Amino acid sequence: MLFDFLWRSLVVGIGGTAAMDLWALLLTAVFGLPQPNWGLVGRWFAHLAKGTFFHRDIAEAQAIPNETALGWFAHYATGIIYAGALIIFAGPAWVSNPVFLPAWILGLVTVGAGWFILQPGMGAGWAASLRPNPMRIRALNIISHTVFAAGLYGTALLISNVSVGLPIDHALVNHREFDKANAREHISPESSRA
Repeated sequence: MLFDFLWRSLVVGIGGTAAMDLWALLLTAVFGLPQPNWGLVGRWFAHLAKGTFFHRDIAEAQAIPNETALGWFAHYATGIIYAGALIIFAGPAWVSNPVFLPAWILGLVTVGAGWFILQPGMGAGWAASLRPNPMRIRALNIISHTVFAAGLYGTALLISNVSVGLPIDHALVNHREFDKANAREHISPESSRA
């Protein structure tokens, strides 16, 4: 069961994060918006490990070797962790029968991590309040995290019938169907008339 949880978290998290990245590419191609700078995110994570949480401007902080690779790794690792949290909070039945609402709720909640941890830590202020266009950034954050949620849901839907190793506890997933079928088998026409 642990292996099933881990691989599903990995795949669903990568799928959701990749959807967000494809959305960013679309925004660049259609509207000319700049791509996220994962190097600066990697720099923030590296400085975080050294004990510095807040920066006036992360671009002015000392550059770190391989910060872009670190930023991409942190981006996808965060998506995988969020996918694991979704599977835990939505319950094991969600991976066999995913619905969009729990993924969307998680996606909207994760906007808060950007607004209240990453953006102030990198010098953008709470919810990008120190940037010249904070409302546009906030709107794009909400839309991007909704796309992330759609990617989580879509990936979960694609793999919902895949079983690798031990399936996720199908006793929990299918207990209602089993109970109904079992009840029908054990109720004879004579006993139902009594």
